[in-house]
Parts: sequence; structure tokens; C-alpha cells
Amino acid sequence: MSQLIACKTQDGIVMGADSKAVDLDANGNLIEFKVDRLHPLSKYTAILNGGAAAGDGMCQALKNFTVEENLNYVDEIHQAALPFMASEYERYMRKQCEVQPIDPVHQVSFILGGYTPKDDRFQLYLLWTQRKLPLLDSDEIGTAFCIPRVIKMEHRLNQMAIQNAGLDDLMTTVRKGLEELAGINDEISQPFNFATIYKDGIQLL
Repeated sequence: MSQLIACKTQDGIVMGADSKAVDLDANGNLIEFKVDRLHPLSKYTAILNGGAAAGDGMCQALKNFTVEENLNYVDEIHQAALPFMASEYERYMRKQCEVQPIDPVHQVSFILGGYTPKDDRFQLYLLWTQRKLPLLDSDEIGTAFCIPRVIKMEHRLNQMAIQNAGLDDLMTTVRKGLEELAGINDEISQPFNFATIYKDGIQLL
């Protein structure tokens, strides 16, 4: 239903996502459409949303919140994002359960990434739905991560990071990886969205 890829090095972060989404209509039928799964939250931070299309609205709400609270860097945004997104997800699920039962199509996942100047480092965080809905949890990502997991891609990006590959080369690998996955998996489709995060801010590609 979506494909997210992210990788960090000491020089920055690369992110990529497809745009396919599915949901259930009022009659319980599966419908397909496109969503933007890459959301800049500030000059130095962005978030990818996977799974349920409702994640798009949750990310937009988080962006409005970060602007209102003047949050810019990934460490401070992460502290606020988990309780905020958990609240947004609970609100979504309560509304959803009024019309139809909980379905796996309603689960969401996020990759939050950005720069922290006080530590002079880049960070990636995974936020996902626990088995016991509607709770969210999070973990810091070491180097590379895909949702759904693509171990071959994660291994390739990890090896490139160890070898001090540049962000341009990493982005080329992410781009080619998404194209290859779309060619063999009809649950992944264009348009793709990409971003690179440097110390001086985000560049959307």
C-alpha cells in the first residue's frame, strides 16, 4: 500500500516514497488513489507517512502544530510528535469505528528525519501502530530503513553509508530502488517523492 525508504549518514539524510494509497469506501469496497507521503515539517525536518491514507492528514496537522509551537529541529519535534500523532490517530480511529470495523488498512507508520544542531547530527525515527490499537510507539533508526522492510535495499544503503558514499549516490540508489520495486509490485506506483536533508535545510527533489 506504500513504500518508504530513508537513510542517514554524518552528512545528511535521503528520503523517498511512492504515492499509492488504498482505503475502504462506505460500502467496504477497496479503493485506490494517490497521496503525497513526504511532508517537510520545518526547514530541517521532514516526515514520511505509510499505510493508511489518513496519515497524510495527520502529517499536515503535525506540520501546523510545529509551526505554531516554533519547533524546527528533529530532536524537539520528535518529543512532541509521538504524543501528538497518537492523539491524532486515536481521533481518526474513533471516527472510523463509527462507520466500519478496524481493518489492517487503517494502520499507519511514519519515518521522521532531520538535523539537530546542538548535537551536530542527523536522526531518523520510526513511528508505528502497535498491535493494541490505537497506540503509537517509536524507535530511533540506525542507518537505513524501509517500510515495508526491504532487507536487500537496507543492506545496500548501510554498506554505502559505511563506505562514506555521498548523498547524491545514496539518492540515486533510493530512486532506482523505488523504480525497481514498482516494476515488480503493483502496490507501489509513481509519482515518487524524494528529499535530501542537509545541515542548511531540506531540498525537495
